[in-house]
Amino acid sequence: MKLPSQIDLLNALAPRYGTAVTRNVAYGPNPYHRLDIYRPAHQRAPLPVVIFFYGGSWQTGTRAEYRFVGAALARLGLIVAIPDYRLYPDVRYPDFIHDAAKATAWALDQIVDYGGDPQAVFVAGHSAGAYLAMMLALAGEYMAAANSDRSLLAGAIGLAGPYDFLPITKPVYRKIFGDAADLANTQPIAHVDAEAPPALLLTGAKDRVVAPANTSSLAAKLRAAGASVDTRIYPAIGHIRILLATLPPLNLATSVLDDIAGFIARTIQQRSPADPVGSSPDMAGRGNPG
Repeated sequence: MKLPSQIDLLNALAPRYGTAVTRNVAYGPNPYHRLDIYRPAHQRAPLPVVIFFYGGSWQTGTRAEYRFVGAALARLGLIVAIPDYRLYPDVRYPDFIHDAAKATAWALDQIVDYGGDPQAVFVAGHSAGAYLAMMLALAGEYMAAANSDRSLLAGAIGLAGPYDFLPITKPVYRKIFGDAADLANTQPIAHVDAEAPPALLLTGAKDRVVAPANTSSLAAKLRAAGASVDTRIYPAIGHIRILLATLPPLNLATSVLDDIAGFIARTIQQRSPADPVGSSPDMAGRGNPG
């Protein structure tokens, strides 16, 4: 008898009431180009959309493992698309970014058929997925290659993402990114400009996998460029706990879901000005990398 995995247990804990799901929707020709769409069971109007990219160091993960995230965000009154994308060793940088762009371009064109508002599409992700979301939001060439435009994005949400991780020292990451002609261009922080869509960057001060300094440095550069950015560094959680905070009763211990919902609502209502320099709630930086 096969024992349930930790992911199976997490998904078993996720409430299923109030949500509906459409599975295995194709956004491209490759077998990995599939996504699942979660939505409130009884929606009455076009709803904001979150395209959520899971993490896994660009090497592991499937959309089915993140049903608990899709359901949690749908219960906030959102349409949620969770795409698969190609992973190492099948592909290397930047192929997984192109897959993410293709999924996002599909959503901008087609999500209205699933109850989504194409004028309120947010890219989001955790860990390596947050990297993908921020590359789409900041490096315009990826959405352009997918026959779309980053200016169509309402905003970007990153949970515990690696945005500024040079030099690359781990051998597997050298293999994933080592073919890049310019390693600096592999970093989201290298693509910041004033035209970046509003961003929400969340991380945990106890993250030992992706240093909170990634969030601090990207937020600082966005502010310096005049872009709109909000940050939260939660004092008592680490790399995985920030994602588990979408599950009841764990979501009672942090404001992760409330912060995401608030950011989306403020952004849609065009009430999300850039945080002034000096007002950031960041708790970690280069001197305290987590």
